[in-house]
Amino acid sequence: MIEERKTSEYTKGLLTCLGCQTLWGVLVLYWDMLNPIPSSTVIYYRVFLVGLISTVCALAMYGWKEYRKIFKDRKALWGLTLTGTIITCNWSLYIWAVKAGFVIQTCVGYFIEPLVVAAFGIIFFREKLSSFKLISFALALAGLIVILIHFGEVPSIALGLAITFATYAALQKKYDMPSMLMLSYETVLLAIPALAIVIYLEVTGQGAIGMDGVGVGKYLLMLCCGPLTALPLFLFGVAATRIELIMLGILEYISPSISLLLGIFVLREAFDGVQFISFVIVWIGLVFFTAGEIKNKKTDTQLKP
Repeated sequence: MIEERKTSEYTKGLLTCLGCQTLWGVLVLYWDMLNPIPSSTVIYYRVFLVGLISTVCALAMYGWKEYRKIFKDRKALWGLTLTGTIITCNWSLYIWAVKAGFVIQTCVGYFIEPLVVAAFGIIFFREKLSSFKLISFALALAGLIVILIHFGEVPSIALGLAITFATYAALQKKYDMPSMLMLSYETVLLAIPALAIVIYLEVTGQGAIGMDGVGVGKYLLMLCCGPLTALPLFLFGVAATRIELIMLGILEYISPSISLLLGIFVLREAFDGVQFISFVIVWIGLVFFTAGEIKNKKTDTQLKP
């Protein structure tokens, strides 16, 4: 009976993780559909709506008594606001890049992001550097160098996405709380100035309401950015408590893979042979990284009494 329950929970975690990664992958089409609304307007709406929805959900799930505990620990509250600011920068860069036609470069960023997270773990938390990780880092760097030489410029969007998310992950490592509570704490203070900016933009005629090409349907579509952000994060939180981290890491490559295909075949972004070679190099690095993580997991399991 216990084994059946564990299997059921694992299946639930696997399905929610697949749903989360698939939704994150196809959202590139959603952000593209919001044109001609400026990226800045979408970002301010998103910050406010994520803060509002996550807070309402957190209060409904845990109650005010549990929710208000964080306000007695101002250091933790401001620390989570900092992590929220960093992940908001990550979200904002991603939205701007998609709407500006840089979907493929965002995929590069999210492909190398697990490697940057691992690098931060080695540098700041003295985690062990295995030969697998060393090879994967070298190949990821080689892929970036190919892009650098081909385009003659640093892939700033890709590096910005990878570094901001790795910084977010490193800072968030010190907090242990349910994902919906954490999301609310990270965004609730940011939601207040975001709402003020949204009101200012709309009152002065610089917002989405009344903009040429933006009807009621598109405005209502933009308002979905809140739940479309909170839902995959909630699904990820459900999955994280039910399946192993190594499986989470492997499934994480689904999202940028879907975005890459959509960027090439639906949004018709330019994708030449050199870019393909760079992706192949990075993917080989990811294979080494994943193989090393699986090997380490098996070793740790065998060493347990």
